[in-house]
Amino acid sequence: MESFYMDYLNSLQELHDEIRNAIKGLPQEALDWTPGMEINSLGVLVIHLTGAERYWIGDVVAGKPSERDREAEFKAKGASQQELLERLDANEALIRVVLEPLTLPDLEQPRTSPRNARSVTVAWALCHVLKHTALHLGHIQITRQLWDQRSSLGLA
Repeated sequence: MESFYMDYLNSLQELHDEIRNAIKGLPQEALDWTPGMEINSLGVLVIHLTGAERYWIGDVVAGKPSERDREAEFKAKGASQQELLERLDANEALIRVVLEPLTLPDLEQPRTSPRNARSVTVAWALCHVLKHTALHLGHIQITRQLWDQRSSLGLA
């Protein structure tokens, strides 16, 4: 694998490790808890961001359809910590396979989003995944802090 793609994969794995740390040791109640109206639970956030990663790198970059149901990601409930961790692991394995054969000139290659026929480059799709995952990592970390604060006050 070219060093750029190895660095990319390492960056994504670092984000995933932060997600793993944020959900580590939480009861199911915490994974499904929402701190307020129109705010996603930790489970929803992990399911959504792994769905998005799978879509942009699997469906768009690699052309391997996943039949993603984006709307269902936001209604998810009851996913265990183990299931969420397995989603992260599965994405890392898939992304490694997708990135392995790519060369630097491939970054400029156009791809079409099956969902809306939007044309993007491989580079755009990869950058979007890192940006999107980092954004939701922040949401996950804040939600975990709110859960911990709630628990320390005896509200959980």
